[in-house]
Amino acid sequence: MAKLENINVVNSSSNADSWNPQYGEETEKLLSKFFGDDIEAKEKVKEETYHIMKLCGNPKNETNNDTGLVFGYVQSGKTLSFTTLTALARDNNYQIVILLAGISTNLVNQSFSRLLNDLEINKGFQRKWVLLNNPKDPFKNPQDKNTIQRELANWKKPNTPDYFKKTLLITVMKNTNHLKNLLSVLKQLDLNRVPTLIIDDEGDQASMNTKASSNARNAKIEGIHTELEMSTIYSRIRNLKSILPHHTFIQYTATPQAPLFIHILDNLSPNFIQLLTPGEKYTGGIAFFLENHFIVRNIPYSEIYSDKNRFEEAPETLKEAMRTFFLSVTAGFLLADKKGNPKNRSMMVHPSRLVDEQEVYYEWVNSIKSFWSKVLLEREENDETKIELINEFKKSYKDLKANISDLPSFEILLNDLGHLISNTAVEQLNSRSGSSVDWNSNYSFILVGGQAMDRGFTVEGLTITYMPRSKGVGNADTIQQRARFFGYKKDYLGHCRVYLDAENEHLFSEYVNHEQDIRRKLAEHKFSGQHLNDMERRFILDEMFKLTRKNVLSEKLTRSTFGNKWVRIKAPHDNEIIIESNRNVYNTFIKKYNHLFKEDSGHQDRTEDQKHLVAEIPLKDLFTDLLNELKYTRQSDSTTYTSLKSVIDLYTDEFPPENSFVYLINKGKSRIRKLNKKNEIQQLFQGKNPKTGEVIYPGDEKIKSEDNVTVQIHNLDFRDTELTNIITIAVWIPARLSQSLISKLND
Repeated sequence: MAKLENINVVNSSSNADSWNPQYGEETEKLLSKFFGDDIEAKEKVKEETYHIMKLCGNPKNETNNDTGLVFGYVQSGKTLSFTTLTALARDNNYQIVILLAGISTNLVNQSFSRLLNDLEINKGFQRKWVLLNNPKDPFKNPQDKNTIQRELANWKKPNTPDYFKKTLLITVMKNTNHLKNLLSVLKQLDLNRVPTLIIDDEGDQASMNTKASSNARNAKIEGIHTELEMSTIYSRIRNLKSILPHHTFIQYTATPQAPLFIHILDNLSPNFIQLLTPGEKYTGGIAFFLENHFIVRNIPYSEIYSDKNRFEEAPETLKEAMRTFFLSVTAGFLLADKKGNPKNRSMMVHPSRLVDEQEVYYEWVNSIKSFWSKVLLEREENDETKIELINEFKKSYKDLKANISDLPSFEILLNDLGHLISNTAVEQLNSRSGSSVDWNSNYSFILVGGQAMDRGFTVEGLTITYMPRSKGVGNADTIQQRARFFGYKKDYLGHCRVYLDAENEHLFSEYVNHEQDIRRKLAEHKFSGQHLNDMERRFILDEMFKLTRKNVLSEKLTRSTFGNKWVRIKAPHDNEIIIESNRNVYNTFIKKYNHLFKEDSGHQDRTEDQKHLVAEIPLKDLFTDLLNELKYTRQSDSTTYTSLKSVIDLYTDEFPPENSFVYLINKGKSRIRKLNKKNEIQQLFQGKNPKTGEVIYPGDEKIKSEDNVTVQIHNLDFRDTELTNIITIAVWIPARLSQSLISKLND
């Protein structure tokens, strides 16, 4: 099965070796508060935050202009990461930290409150911070401007004691008016030698230039890439960056598709990246969709309410989900002191972006809750409806018990079940009803809503998710951001259920491959030491997905598919060092597996160069010992080969071991081939012989196992050159391993 990788990447930014951030009081205080005696978890966050900070501008320099991307998993602790980065910025004399904190008042207030509490901003007498939320227009109310001006003056005055040098922490909504006010404030200040960190929470949302595709059309006419048109929020952020002589702009997101695929000349195109690794109790796509198959439950299309499929009574799967939830609530309540038991239990019902459809489910949930609590609390034991309801709960209990070893007995749960159903709060979250929850007001919640519960919204103790929602336009980043059910749930994963229709289950499952492929390729690129701009944007993505919003992209995306065809290297001879390296890889591989090779079967009249050696080798070993070791430098080959390796690597991680076939063409002896005008192999494969009549040799193209990965190893001499013994390969990917990839060429 695929595993969450623990990536410790090297730096590739121009700042990488120019300074060394120092841990100070604020960082240590924050991490001790969060992790206590868990030294390993604490050190991991410290190390990753150090790497991010080191890629930011040295605060001792006069100027800096960098944009970075921090990529974590959904609900994996990105907030803690940027809070730690904020503390580390303070420890290293950053004077301003600006947090672009989402597109709704609720999300901004959520971030404001977390920073206030986590950094203990208002505690003590010698305070290190001044926290401002959505600074006001200085022409109408100059108080915030005056506060910022006063605090920056303390940094500029010589001999000012350190305890008077406070870091300004500013939270602001990604809203045109709030950003305009912030710009108005900052434009009235002297910002020279003021090191500033800008953190864009959910950096792929709202910040991108939604006029990019329009600009691209203009560029085709004018012949040059420009930003003639800019969406308002993008323009505000661009201006914010331009008035801060020393700044680093950090985009935090779990869905990096848009930042990675926008034009590299775009102001928000990142020039460095850091991958975040979650804690060991994190459960994401792998845990939910690959490892624990009991979690995901199907909602039949007949039970999905819509304009085209209206019905009066609540669907059976909703009732089943609610029964499981109420049993889990009761168990959690009775085991309140158990380690790992969340302080809340919640269920999320996410039917549609349309408020009217949310109202239908809201009424169903309330009706079911009211009816069940009355039946359990008010009816006699011999009441048929009560007996029937208890029997239904018994079925759900049996299902829960199969994956929870310490679940209290059904009889014990039944004693309190009715009361906990009755006391569960049912709240609707949308533009009509509001979008905030007071988690301290109750233990158990059922939340019904749509987009208000998507990106950035944290559902405390989320246990059951019921999502009869269509995929919409199918943007990969949008769909993944609905996965609020991911998070730190290892201690109560047996309680968790996710109800989806077949299409969404497929999409979430396939997204795991896409996400792991992005992370793997980003990590490999970081280790290479190359600039992020030089990285080929080419990732596995199921054909049911679109990558991201079309209007933020300047270039058209292309699709390619690996499967049911050969992949051939066109130019294995570009670099002498690579040629020699590949020879060594080949020799080592043959030496290790020489005992497995034998002559392949075929027509008795084959010529000697039509006879080959073949070996059956575990696919994982083939990948590790040959495919992952060979190198090819021509851009077209490198891109294709990297994608090919991703397809095989993902497959070997997720499926049981199987064998592959390796052919030494011409038994390893060299064949002569010609290079074309592009300096590429004109024709690698020998053709069918004879072309008509009885087939003596079917041609190299037929030398394969139709249903298994097959690698042909060719040893070539190139005609009219001094190039000899050039090792190249052709790889057959069977149809069952097919993967679709999406890409854009380097700008």
